[in-house]
Amino acid sequence: MPRAVWILIIGMAVNTTGASFLWPLNTIYLTQELNQTLTVAGFVLMCNSGAGVVGNLIGGKLFDRTGGVPAIISGVAIAMGSAFLLAFFHHSLPAYIALLMGIGFGGGMLVPCMYAMAGSVWPEGGRRPFNAMYVSQNVGIAIGAAAGGFLASYRFDLVFIGNGIMYLVFFLVAYFSFRNMQGNAGTTSSVIDVPEQAQVVENNKRFTALLILCAGFFVCWLAYSQWPSTISVHTQTLGISLNQYSILWTINGAMIVFCQPLIKFFIQHRVHSLKAQIYTGTAIFILAYAVLTQAGVFTAFVAAMVILTIGEMFVWPAIPTIAHHLAPNGKAGFYQGIVNSVGTGGRLIGPLFGGVLADLYGMSALFYVLTVLLLVPIGTTAFFDKNIPEQQFSKKETEASA
Repeated sequence: MPRAVWILIIGMAVNTTGASFLWPLNTIYLTQELNQTLTVAGFVLMCNSGAGVVGNLIGGKLFDRTGGVPAIISGVAIAMGSAFLLAFFHHSLPAYIALLMGIGFGGGMLVPCMYAMAGSVWPEGGRRPFNAMYVSQNVGIAIGAAAGGFLASYRFDLVFIGNGIMYLVFFLVAYFSFRNMQGNAGTTSSVIDVPEQAQVVENNKRFTALLILCAGFFVCWLAYSQWPSTISVHTQTLGISLNQYSILWTINGAMIVFCQPLIKFFIQHRVHSLKAQIYTGTAIFILAYAVLTQAGVFTAFVAAMVILTIGEMFVWPAIPTIAHHLAPNGKAGFYQGIVNSVGTGGRLIGPLFGGVLADLYGMSALFYVLTVLLLVPIGTTAFFDKNIPEQQFSKKETEASA
């Protein structure tokens, strides 16, 4: 693995550690400390994710124009400033919303640039640079969620301060390491040499395929976003402690790191194509939410989280890998921006959707609805590439990139 990818991995892990101090605890803080309803908490998280969508798109476009380093530096500076201000102004709901939007916008600029940069500095790596970034994100989640839960059990103020400090560390890493990184803006490995008009048609087909694929990705994130929002509050009502809830995310992150050899084995010997990885992961997601419909004790939530984590290890790295192969020259950042903004959009709508449904009909109804909705990604994965027969996700390619 190239040194530049390792630098990106370290940066992503530091960034996600900081973000994970706060995001699993947002709904708990809003409902228990600021005395807001689940619906209001969902609206606040929607504002945060909405700002993240805008940041994703701007960051992706900047990558295609500049190589991404200016966007990364700017984004982390915005997130860092907002995080430190939040440490002092978190008692007011309007200030909390505004500063959470600042964190969402700044953080949103970072992720598509880092994914696109990973693909550009190691174009022959196939799935591997994207999987490496995904794993590094979850190392940060495991560390950040555990540390955030520990700090929150003493005092919530410490969570906000810790969040700001980690963004400061990431700013220093980005400023001194990323600025000299040689990544090619917008580079992809799947461009076809055709006349200009035919290339326009081809690019439109690829973009349409991306949007169809991302429709299913949106539903996956809509369901997944319930864990740090409605499910976090639901566990509290069942008498599950904050530390126990944080352990769920530690399990999630630890599995993603230590189960990689097992996932690699299945990809090489059983789940050969990227599409098959999405089918498999989505089916496992459905099983996880079916378990949640009957969950009432901590061990049941542990079981659901273990199942969910296995599913996401198949799905999450596959989507940006497909987007990288679909992207024409000069559009790698934009395509990664679309993928990340759709994921952020799921996190935007998810808490509000889940909060309203839970307030009106209860958590069991929410879990049943999510179980049915997760059939959508299976359909979108089956049909997204029907108009691009030249785009093949072969066994050979997947095994080489596993």
